[in-house]
Amino acid sequence: MKQSFVFLAAGFEEIEALTVVDVMRRAGMDVQTVSITSALQVKGAHGITVTADLIYDNTLFSDPEWLVLPGGMPGATNLYEFGPLQGLLRSQTESKNGRIAAICASPGVVLGQLGLLKGEKATCYPGFEHLMEGAEVIDAPVVVSNKFVLGNGPAFALPWALTLVMEAKGQEASAKVASGMLYYPTELNPQDNFFG
Repeated sequence: MKQSFVFLAAGFEEIEALTVVDVMRRAGMDVQTVSITSALQVKGAHGITVTADLIYDNTLFSDPEWLVLPGGMPGATNLYEFGPLQGLLRSQTESKNGRIAAICASPGVVLGQLGLLKGEKATCYPGFEHLMEGAEVIDAPVVVSNKFVLGNGPAFALPWALTLVMEAKGQEASAKVASGMLYYPTELNPQDNFFG
């Protein structure tokens, strides 16, 4: 089974980072959290410190399945400014099967500024759309476009994560995880009937 990696930078959005790790592991996916700092402990945007599984500089990223970028500020900016991650994201977009998931500010601040979303459908936290030059920006909680699964903010961390599982393992696997968490959307498209 291929590994996936969730990147943690100082100021990351805690609910987005931990929700996607939780959901991927419930689905049986091999996912590790990676600190882009020199320490395993990374403090989030709301003062919650998380101990990552790995440190970026000590990790080999050999043909990863997913690279996952939580949002949060200044977390997204810190991800963007970390040069080694920029190179890894570019390689992932050029790989045969590698995928990228990002949510909140990260689709704009990281992927958009790297030019990786040109020609793609995209969503992000309101106010960062201008950074996604060349993308077709859609006002939706979750958008899937080729190699990308993008979410717009913390309230939709769960449907974003479930969509990532659906893309990786299929509708049945995603629905099984959702059911086990007592999340029962009629579809995994959260804007349809989200409040019943």
